[in-house]
Amino acid sequence: MTAVLARPAGPMHRVVSVELLKLVRRPATWVLLGLWPSLQMVFALLIPYVSYRRGASFEGSPPEAVLGSTLPDRLVENALSGLPLFGGALLLTLGALLTGSEYGWGTLKTLLAQSPRRVRVLAGQLLALEIVLACTVAVTFLLTAGASALIAGAEGAPADWPDAGAAALGFGGGLLIASTWGVLGMLLGTLLRSTALPIALGLVWLLAIESLVVNVAAPLLDFFDSAQAALPGVNAGSLVAALASPEATLDTPGVAAIVAGPQAAWVLGVFLVGATALTGLLLARRDIA
Repeated sequence: MTAVLARPAGPMHRVVSVELLKLVRRPATWVLLGLWPSLQMVFALLIPYVSYRRGASFEGSPPEAVLGSTLPDRLVENALSGLPLFGGALLLTLGALLTGSEYGWGTLKTLLAQSPRRVRVLAGQLLALEIVLACTVAVTFLLTAGASALIAGAEGAPADWPDAGAAALGFGGGLLIASTWGVLGMLLGTLLRSTALPIALGLVWLLAIESLVVNVAAPLLDFFDSAQAALPGVNAGSLVAALASPEATLDTPGVAAIVAGPQAAWVLGVFLVGATALTGLLLARRDIA
């Protein structure tokens, strides 16, 4: 890590290159980014297909409907259904590690001593994160497409792929959701100058508090019913629901059409821009020590 930081800061592309190198050399990056596509494949395709082969219903759906849920026409929802909740938790953790570990290791002071401005360092981290996330979303789509094609071929089922526009919208929506969770993690890591506490707070919010608001408080109280429309997890799930094919039955935790797709995209965009601005403000105004 010291050798990486010893390189001159130079132009923006060098800062991005250093941040990318730090990300790809960190084992946690590969673990976190490998878990999401793996879990997505298991829960969206493997378990339903095994259930179909055994002739059993899956989540109340008959075997024929279960097979249909794994075919290529469901590519977008099968690639993204786990992202609002479980994938989001992993990407929030990655964002917190990206910025919070700089304080724990003391590497941020070393880097800034070599003359790059703080905003440039943050921009390099954001661009590096975006590159990694875009590659991860693309790999998830490719793996899902390959597995769906194999299932269709093995069962003699039609391989009706979504059109290019739907696939592009699905990729863009997935990248927006992934970026929002990643940058929120970066904000927590910068705010708390550590990794453990930001990760713990982020996971509690994502996996517990939002779930309680949506499933317990919102059905009982009008205030929470209205307030849930502003939560990042709710909007991420609503965006996936909006991008899914009309025939899809969405039973994945965290995926529900609580708000319309355009509204969900706008709210996530506000969270993304707001978290980026707050992270930059904290980094620019506070002492590094």
